[in-house]
Amino acid sequence: MIRVIGVEKRYGKFQALHKLDLEVRAGEVFGFLGPNGAGKTTTIRMLSGVLVPTAGRIEIAGVDLQQDPVGSKRVVGYIPDRPYLYDKLTAREFMRFVGGMYGVPADQIESRTARLLAEHDLSHRADELIEAYSHGMKQRLVLSAALLHEPRVLIVDEPMVGLDPHGARRIKDRFRELADEGRTVFLSTHSLDVAQEVCDRVGILFGGRLVAMGTMDELIGEKGQDLEQVFLTITEEESAAKGVPMTGPQGLEGSG
Repeated sequence: MIRVIGVEKRYGKFQALHKLDLEVRAGEVFGFLGPNGAGKTTTIRMLSGVLVPTAGRIEIAGVDLQQDPVGSKRVVGYIPDRPYLYDKLTAREFMRFVGGMYGVPADQIESRTARLLAEHDLSHRADELIEAYSHGMKQRLVLSAALLHEPRVLIVDEPMVGLDPHGARRIKDRFRELADEGRTVFLSTHSLDVAQEVCDRVGILFGGRLVAMGTMDELIGEKGQDLEQVFLTITEEESAAKGVPMTGPQGLEGSG
């Protein structure tokens, strides 16, 4: 469903992402992990079409992002780490706005909005201004909007920030439901327990390079007792080998 072929990203002389080859299947929740500055957010933004690769090619659901950027956005739902909402709109108005941008027919916007808001427990607040919503409600509304055009791939950057345990559980369950429907969820997160719980496979990025990838059983069997230990072991080994300092407490906080 997602194919990343020899993708690189440079900003002047700085190479944020070295040659990356990656394939993520339909029906899979894929976790993308790494310490601060590893290149995760850069990769996410290229997958979503916000940034253009310096080299290489990205295909999503068979659509080449550079050859058909509009077509690629029709098959992708994207939730950035800091999504923007129009606080003076109601949830229903916001969904109509998003549906119009994606060219969803008006009657389908209404029916899909009703279904998605119900699935995410927002129906009873659909006609209230978004400014009155809690953080968790806003996160569920962003997810609803990202799914409105029925994308085949959902790309999410740090979905659990600020959520209480009930909100986090609801979002995690939703990701698994989407994968069970045959869609692909590409998830960048610093929450290693979330990745271990919901992801089928994970890739670990360090210094702009993919340094490990596999299922939980494969990675944990090789390196430790749980994903946190695996992550710390791999990134500390890479840091020592390359002489690259870790940023933040073990590289677990801040942007990617």
